[in-house]
Amino acid sequence: MIEVKVKTFAELTTQELYDVLQLRSEVFVVEQDCVYQDIDGKDQKALHVIGFKDEKIVAYTRLFKPGDYFELASIGRVIVDKAQRQYKYGYDIMNASIEAVKAHYNQTEIKISAQCYLKRFYGNLGFKEIGDEYLEDGIPHIGMIYKK
Repeated sequence: MIEVKVKTFAELTTQELYDVLQLRSEVFVVEQDCVYQDIDGKDQKALHVIGFKDEKIVAYTRLFKPGDYFELASIGRVIVDKAQRQYKYGYDIMNASIEAVKAHYNQTEIKISAQCYLKRFYGNLGFKEIGDEYLEDGIPHIGMIYKK
């Protein structure tokens, strides 16, 4: 099990910010071989949901209130350290993120831009596909909505 903390940008320690950015770079840039601008100026507006195992960051998402990224509240930059994926921490971090959207933004409708190969994963969490597939940073994505 992971310990999950929800923090604003200002609440992140320098080490946490470094570790989050390093994990995002390891997965999104190196592992997925996708050259894109991860540091996009949006982290300052986001809530950061961080999963710790033995005091090491192993999972992460960032959340936006309605209007800050999409018209609806949103979850993005969903990530689990490659060496930790076997433990299904993706479900833990996403469930914590859904709850954080409810608690911090009082929202029960959430939009994500999902990588297409993860449609089943997000579907298992209650997200439904909307619209057509599209390329985002050269990777096939699809919009998905969660409603409770």
